[in-house]
Amino acid sequence: MERKNVFITGGSRGIGKAIAKKFAQNGYDVIVNYVSENTNLEELEKELKNGQEEIRTLFVKGDVTDVASCTEMVEQITKEFGKLDVVINNAGITKDGLLMRMKEEDFDKVLDINLKGTFHICKQVVPIMMKQKHGKIVNISSVVGIAGNAGQSNYAASKAGIIGFTKSLAKELASRNILANCVAPGFIRTDMTDVLADSVKENILSSIPLKRMGTAEEVANLVYFLASDENSYITGQVIPIDGGMIG
Repeated sequence: MERKNVFITGGSRGIGKAIAKKFAQNGYDVIVNYVSENTNLEELEKELKNGQEEIRTLFVKGDVTDVASCTEMVEQITKEFGKLDVVINNAGITKDGLLMRMKEEDFDKVLDINLKGTFHICKQVVPIMMKQKHGKIVNISSVVGIAGNAGQSNYAASKAGIIGFTKSLAKELASRNILANCVAPGFIRTDMTDVLADSVKENILSSIPLKRMGTAEEVANLVYFLASDENSYITGQVIPIDGGMIG
């Protein structure tokens, strides 16, 4: 069978990296978008291949907020692979603060990367998938986009926007055999949560029925299922992975 490929934005660390590794483990060629100059691509490639030398990898540096950059990335992918089977919009940032103290540039930056970045990538890849008459899109939202969270009005707005965007996209693309879904992680153990004070972690854990944070690998498992051949009938859905936080 012809090997499939996956394009992951923000795929060089955290949840994005776990997703990239999951797809590589299952025989997908993996395209990773990154933005930091400090990204160790040689080490990342080694981790993704993990001895599977037949796996093809491509690393595309680009800014999802910039239309020209997104166009260039997708052109590079199609030139290298000639197709695009799966897209995971994972790139995102936080700039937390109470609304009365939030700077306009912090609100704009979070929406530009999280929401508009998702729009830019989808705008580029959808024509390819429509021509192929197949494809899977998984956009990474958050339980904050469903339930809200004090001090994260910008982040919550961006993640709620991704949910509405994805549901609309799913309706537009269903006739072309393209499925689009959202995954909404809760508190996931990453480098960002590892540095939180113990008191903050205890407060977080008290709100989670399973009494633990999730792992990036658990998120990756869900994303992989939605994007794999195992899923042929789920589209336009937002699926929380939060240990029972929002019921």
